[in-house]
Amino acid sequence: MDQNRKPIYEALIEHQEKDPISFHVPGHKSGRVFPETDVFKGILKIDATEIAGLDDLHAPEGIIKEAEQLTSDYFGSNESFFLINGSTVGNLAMVLSTCERGDRLIVQRNCHKSVLNGLELAGAEPVFIAPEWEEETGRYSSITREVIEEALQLYPSAKGVLLTYPDYFGRAYRLDEIADVVHRYGLPLLIDEAHGVHFQLGAPFPKPALESGADVVVQSAHKMAPAMTMASFLHRGTERVDLRKLKHYLQMLQSSSPSYPLMASLDLARYFLATMTVKEKEDALHFIQDIRTVLETYDHWRLLPVTDKDDPLKATLEVEGNGFEIAEVLEEVHLYPELATSSQVLLTFGLGTAFDLNELKQRLELLDWRLKNKSKHATIKVDQPRLPVVQSLEMSFSSMQETPVEWVHWSEAAGRIAAEAILPYPPGIAVVLKGERMTESQICYIEALIGQGARFQNEAIETGIRVFKGE
Repeated sequence: MDQNRKPIYEALIEHQEKDPISFHVPGHKSGRVFPETDVFKGILKIDATEIAGLDDLHAPEGIIKEAEQLTSDYFGSNESFFLINGSTVGNLAMVLSTCERGDRLIVQRNCHKSVLNGLELAGAEPVFIAPEWEEETGRYSSITREVIEEALQLYPSAKGVLLTYPDYFGRAYRLDEIADVVHRYGLPLLIDEAHGVHFQLGAPFPKPALESGADVVVQSAHKMAPAMTMASFLHRGTERVDLRKLKHYLQMLQSSSPSYPLMASLDLARYFLATMTVKEKEDALHFIQDIRTVLETYDHWRLLPVTDKDDPLKATLEVEGNGFEIAEVLEEVHLYPELATSSQVLLTFGLGTAFDLNELKQRLELLDWRLKNKSKHATIKVDQPRLPVVQSLEMSFSSMQETPVEWVHWSEAAGRIAAEAILPYPPGIAVVLKGERMTESQICYIEALIGQGARFQNEAIETGIRVFKGE
């Protein structure tokens, strides 16, 4: 197929060139009925709806069908779908298409919260597997074929395996080896590849999930490719997951009024990746290397090296003190990192030159001065709690729905079953799972994160947690 085509974008531009008079939604009428602002003017002209010539996301026959076929052709899938509710909706659909109530699914413990929500909606019984600790990364970041084999032997009735690849920091692992194990059991391998859409560009990026043998893959095109926020892809690589179910749940879960600017941005993001030349990729990587060289000149952090397991579009700053404090000072000089943890700060780059290197140097000089003159605070090393290699929840989701809930102070929470997941955000990965019996080490870790300035998506997190009564 001709990857230079941009069918959705081209059709929207062609429609606007007709100077149409709108007797249809949306009410801003191509931006003519809108508060005075130049910011929205351009985008509102292509914020259309399902009129003649612009197709329908939920029953594509024209430009959207062609755009999805171009995407499938580029990524090498059987089918590809545009997602306008983020990778969240893809993860939900992936889980619901694989599991019914009471079914077991092997799931990576540090998965995104959307996977946990999908499991609860399905009424599935998850079996969590913990990544192994890697000294290279200073995180639990390695999934091995051995732990997958162990989980499948313990739970042979499982309906599939769902993993995150790469992790938020861009760390990958031998997914092809794991795919071999999963498929030997006749099961589908489901992958949340939210941070790996650009792996399709080839070396030096890690191997893409589809190429490694994944059966269904969800990608956030807005994270590492130039699509708008919430714009994502879902790819089906094999016949192991029912196509009818996937389509059913995507129709159920996605908006019936899909955003045309989001779909056009997916069209353009695929075009951008598919037509990127070797020189353009090399120029982007050279620019990133220049940034890394600048970052390495400062002693406030250690820049973790990039290996063949790592995404070069990510840079991890390992700090001696508090990662949240370093992130705060970065923001003070208007350098905005992706996220911070107790000991690391994550920076993400784009596939092109996004700013002036001299401007970066000036702001880092200011940051250097501020950090050198900042009052030193005693820092307490925060160790992540060790998790069981293979773990199931203490209660089923159906039991959770029927069990009353109460609030307890953290001092009384050890040994109780959590009635909510505890989620630092970003990255949206649970420290405590809903339905998990909490340990002292987990509670100490949460209290330490709160003290260091981590943000949580939980109410009254500073003082306690909701738990199930009598459990």
